[in-house]
Amino acid sequence: MRDASSRTGWRKSTYSGNEGGSCLEVLDHHPAGVPVRDSKNPGGPALVFPSGGWASFVAAVRAGELSV
Repeated sequence: MRDASSRTGWRKSTYSGNEGGSCLEVLDHHPAGVPVRDSKNPGGPALVFPSGGWASFVAAVRAGELSV
């Protein structure tokens, strides 16, 4: 998705901090999957992940299965 700003309904990830640094936003209920963008660049591009892949990624993060 080249220009993510044309879509409404973005929400900030609960894993993003409140200090205004690295923030990730996702858009729910998109027909092509789960768009993800950098909140510091709302007019920039968004990556769109297949819904199943995104769900697996979020589950792995919540379970602490991914290392930094």
